[in-house]
Amino acid sequence: MSTPTTDIPPRRKRLSVPLRIGLGAAALAIVLALVGIARGNVPANPLSILLALLISGGTWGLVAWAVATAAVDVEADVTSNE
Repeated sequence: MSTPTTDIPPRRKRLSVPLRIGLGAAALAIVLALVGIARGNVPANPLSILLALLISGGTWGLVAWAVATAAVDVEADVTSNE
């Protein structure tokens, strides 16, 4: 029986925790934007749809990554001071 860490693809092992959190938040934001597009809250213009996806995914991903990075840095500082 293999351990759970050996089942993770090599590319995923290289991604840091804050980056994975940021990508997850960006994916969730894009899904929510797609729901908004499907409900008709965004004009059917391709540029408007692209901007809605980029702005929502980009901001949510960036903010989530920044908060997660700060949390990891604080935890590293706390453990190094003990």
